Amino acid sequence: MTSDAPLLQRRRPLSPAELEVIPWLKLLLPEERERAVQDLKIAETLAGELICRTGRPVTYWFGLVDGLLKMSADNIDGQTMTFTGVPPGGWFGEGTALKREAYRYNIQALRKSLVAGLHVDTFHWLLDHSLGFNRFVMKQLNERLGQFIAAREIDRMSNPNIRVARSLAALFNPVLYPGLGTVLRITQQELAYLVGLSRQRVNQALTTLAAEGAIAVEYGGLRVVNLQALRSGVF
Repeated sequence: MTSDAPLLQRRRPLSPAELEVIPWLKLLLPEERERAVQDLKIAETLAGELICRTGRPVTYWFGLVDGLLKMSADNIDGQTMTFTGVPPGGWFGEGTALKREAYRYNIQALRKSLVAGLHVDTFHWLLDHSLGFNRFVMKQLNERLGQFIAAREIDRMSNPNIRVARSLAALFNPVLYPGLGTVLRITQQELAYLVGLSRQRVNQALTTLAAEGAIAVEYGGLRVVNLQALRSGVF
């Protein structure tokens, strides 16, 4: 499919390497895994493309295999509030899929990304049949609640260094984004979109965080050296 075709038309089955990085597949029994693998699809998104749109009915439960996404919503005044970024390894929208309701947020690709999807009917079948899958989703929901509470706190912070530190800490959540490790490929402009600050101010904050030994800025991204320091946000 050409890249200008709708996302749904660009979907294809996952390769063995792509299946290997999906964390919840390892928790399924053979019959459960076989059904999930048959239903899983993946597509390449363009930078700026919307994967989920406010008001659209849910059809898939999504996960990011490669790239970077932004979860946000617009208020009645037209202002955009960013809830979080989604780095590789993250699966999202389980609450919406559980309730089979319309999306209350947008998910947008900040750069060209590989997004996998499991149809909502198969998602519910796994909930009905798989104990391992249920435990995974329960952990996701619990961790997501804490993440959104933290996002509200971050949005009210006036200290740019703390905003950047807490936002980075959220991207390195080991429950929501297993397998990410300590290195995230992200540009300063992409981080600025997630934090809601200018690229120049994000650059200043990263310099401060690096000087404090919390992170190390590397070519094409950054490495977390002290995750607890980012979470505590005392700079």
